[in-house]
Amino acid sequence: MNRRVARLRAAQALYQMDLAKSDTDQAIESVVGEEERPSEFFLELVNGTSTQIAKIDEIIMNSLQGWTISRMGLVDRAIVRMMVYEMKYIDDIPVNVTLNEGIELAKAFGGDESGKFVNGVLSKALETIKGE
Repeated sequence: MNRRVARLRAAQALYQMDLAKSDTDQAIESVVGEEERPSEFFLELVNGTSTQIAKIDEIIMNSLQGWTISRMGLVDRAIVRMMVYEMKYIDDIPVNVTLNEGIELAKAFGGDESGKFVNGVLSKALETIKGE
């Protein structure tokens, strides 16, 4: 499982956890194909994001202008949470790669408007992360 697929599967798992209140193991099991092995990166994204959700949501709330986190679409929220985790806690990935991957995921799942929204939130979140 390469990193792009890992991010896609992780976003799906986080979405499921938010929507159906599934636990981490259930969500991981449901998004990984029978013939697919979950990568360490995938597991880190899902487990790390779910473990750090309170800190991540605080960063997101400070990055939203005229919005609340509960008003965000579930897909956008899952993607933004995962990408904030990646920007804050994974050091070996350049931030511009994380931003681009998040925008591409948002466009693929939600369209151009989601891409623009995610770009704005992640850019603002990055300012907060750098200021910490």
